[in-house]
Amino acid sequence: MASHAANLWVLLGLGLAGILLMTKRLKKTIKADFGAFIQKLELLPPPQPAPPKAPHPLAGLTFAVSDIFDIEGYVTGFGHPDWEKTHEASSHTSSVVLSLVEGGATCVGKTIVDELAYSIHGENKHYSTPTNPSAPACIPGGSSSGAAVAVAANFVDFSLGLFAKDPNILRRVGPVLLQLPFLVQRNPRKILLADDCFQLLKIPMDRVSQVVINSTEKHFGRQLLKHENLENYFSSKVPSLKEFYSEKINCGSKISSISLLANVAQFLQRYEFKCVHEEWIKSEKPGLDSAVSAQINETLDMTDREIEICKSIRNEMGLAVDSLLKDDGILVIPTTAYLPPKLGSKEVFSEDYQNCMFSLLSIASMSGCCQVTLPLGYHDKCPVSVSFIARRGGDRFLLDTVQTMYSSLQEYADTISKSKLLRKAVNQEHSADVAKEKGNQAYKDKQWQKAIGFYTEAIKLSGNNATYYGNRAAAYLELGSFLQAEADCTKAINLDKKNVKAYLRRGTAREMLGYYKEAIEDFRYALVLEPTNKRAALSAERLRKLFQ
Repeated sequence: MASHAANLWVLLGLGLAGILLMTKRLKKTIKADFGAFIQKLELLPPPQPAPPKAPHPLAGLTFAVSDIFDIEGYVTGFGHPDWEKTHEASSHTSSVVLSLVEGGATCVGKTIVDELAYSIHGENKHYSTPTNPSAPACIPGGSSSGAAVAVAANFVDFSLGLFAKDPNILRRVGPVLLQLPFLVQRNPRKILLADDCFQLLKIPMDRVSQVVINSTEKHFGRQLLKHENLENYFSSKVPSLKEFYSEKINCGSKISSISLLANVAQFLQRYEFKCVHEEWIKSEKPGLDSAVSAQINETLDMTDREIEICKSIRNEMGLAVDSLLKDDGILVIPTTAYLPPKLGSKEVFSEDYQNCMFSLLSIASMSGCCQVTLPLGYHDKCPVSVSFIARRGGDRFLLDTVQTMYSSLQEYADTISKSKLLRKAVNQEHSADVAKEKGNQAYKDKQWQKAIGFYTEAIKLSGNNATYYGNRAAAYLELGSFLQAEADCTKAINLDKKNVKAYLRRGTAREMLGYYKEAIEDFRYALVLEPTNKRAALSAERLRKLFQ
């Protein structure tokens, strides 16, 4: 099985992959399996026990595993073809995989991970990037991108990252995977919103936090809801953070404790990754992604004492979060700060992106606490989510809380999303009408080009309003732009079949373009809609006498 030490990086990628369920660019061909699988296989569960014995707890479920778990007879590829070529087939199956199969689930394949499971983006140049239906043209998130996509595309019920289609499946798998004893379900006695973490969000904060607030009030009452500033808390409870960065702090740099935590996490990841894989990398010289290679080959100017301080920070973090939450608390943070970036975007390498993402992803992984990420619908057509964290060993308590709140979280997320869309539409309509009025004034002032600009702005804000197209057509007629005028009138007529002005203006444009038969038809149709319209009657009669 892949090294446990190297899995620290993998853990940091899990939360990101759970929310960034994305796809390749639409121009690329979508594979039948969405590019999620690197290898198909089948591990069947044992036969069901005869009644009256209970069936296996995971009976009927299918799952996939990231290509970092050993399966007997298969080479563990670790996201890199050179790793696969230089390692033998496994002689045993990972105990984690075995426990799921023995629990009644069927394993159907291995899924793609980031190169050496070293990234949080999900893009693998060797095996291509898995496609996901949730947000076209965006990164899938890593490191377990294939595992996330396999679940999102409904190829399996759950996968080892641990991703699941719904909380019921997660709650069935959790006790088997973690070997948890049965306990009476407990409700939380406090739910802590990490206010400073929500301030990192690049979308409106209440799009996520208000959903949690509403759900908490419904199930447990508002009195359970508390607000927490993790910056202040970690500053006092994790003294080694200040010790490690004392030099920067003393020279006047203002670095938040959460940002420091993110930096320490990355230092430890690079250090432990190099300790485990450096010999193989030097001996085999694999063709690594440039970004991965740069970080692996970077000389870490860190003394043994500094490494020990980093490890102390990790220990202190576990104690700090345990003390904050105790046995009955849930910490709520955004899963990610950003909406998913586009495939190939340079944004993922920016300092702000890396700092914000790792600030959030490091809390659970550095403390060793358990975390579940829950989808909360979409914002700007991209998925958003929230994460719940419980103290170390609080897995069942966390799963119970998730199951209790999940339905209401989805309900409130949908309600807020619709209300925001409605408000946005109303605001856009108002702005469009203001632009139209400015266009009307410019038209009265015979500033035709300026009027066209305002009408165009109105159309961009509200493209289904026939009046805006008709008014722009009038301005085009004044400038002699008859083709544009005809096109705008046609659009206005398609939107409003009874728009008399649009027929009159299109008739005029067609007459000037020499389309006399079509112009006569427009004027006559205007008369059908408005029999007393003198302009339509005179124009139709004049053209009839001249060209018929």
